[in-house]
Amino acid sequence: MKTIGVLTSGGDAPGMNAALRAVVRAGLYNDIRMMGIMQGYDGLLKGNIDDMNLSSVADIIHRGGTVLKTARSEEFATEAGLNKALNVIDIFNIDGLIVLGGDGTLKGAKALSDAGIPTIGIPCTIDNDLAYTDYTIGFFTAVETVVEAISKIRDTSTSHGRASVIEVMGRNCGDIALYAGLAGGAESIIVPEIDYDIDEICEKVLRGRNRGKLHHIIIVAEGVGNPYNIAKVMEDKTGIETKVTVLGYLQRGGTPNTVDRIMGCEMGKRAVELLLEGKSNRVLGIKCNNIFDMDISEALSMKKIFDVEMYNTANVLSL
Repeated sequence: MKTIGVLTSGGDAPGMNAALRAVVRAGLYNDIRMMGIMQGYDGLLKGNIDDMNLSSVADIIHRGGTVLKTARSEEFATEAGLNKALNVIDIFNIDGLIVLGGDGTLKGAKALSDAGIPTIGIPCTIDNDLAYTDYTIGFFTAVETVVEAISKIRDTSTSHGRASVIEVMGRNCGDIALYAGLAGGAESIIVPEIDYDIDEICEKVLRGRNRGKLHHIIIVAEGVGNPYNIAKVMEDKTGIETKVTVLGYLQRGGTPNTVDRIMGCEMGKRAVELLLEGKSNRVLGIKCNNIFDMDISEALSMKKIFDVEMYNTANVLSL
């Protein structure tokens, strides 16, 4: 293993740069030539690759986004695209790859491993939708961003006596909504994994209003549906003015918190070690605060289990 390539793909996540920094520095520590692949798998197909040194990753541990940039590539998912990628890897004499991203990125890592390229995946996605690991890099920073937004929206909601429906990201995974809703003291949390009753939500809002409560925060995961429809039904049924806030890409940006930085550092270093040990088709994760690795195929085949107990806790505490 003389040369290792590294790329970031799919949606960016806070902590990606921390992981990237760890990969590059761990490689250089072991006298490995490190090559950065710009703009994900699309950049790999185009040969947008250059050497990385200590200066390449200086002062990035605290930065959001990814200095390697990212892009999605439909071409890479084709047989012709994969063969093109293999040719580029051969041209640049890359012996192994480390890829940072979510489920789509890890599927690409599996394809490269199956084609004979030693590849290790690091889970970087705010959605926390990978079943094999407790948490993904970027998740906790996104949750803190949402909690901060809830606090600010609550201030203006209280001033005007309104209800607020806040849509958060996560695709079909309700973890951001669940964690942020519990930490932010939301009255109701609506997630794709559990059916909701709009009448029960409206009843809770009215009970709060009757005891003098001036604000009502409803957190909705984006996979549920249109938040404006939910707000309209709530307003029609309760008579309480209801506003919608879609936080959107605000949740992907910003300085990564301590947890995401530490996970990035530990996983980045371990990814390099796995390649030096001759391992391939592995993905890193965290369980019970310990970093581990497992087969990518096995990891991607696992079904995400929603934390119903935490959801019930949120309901109990939001009387």
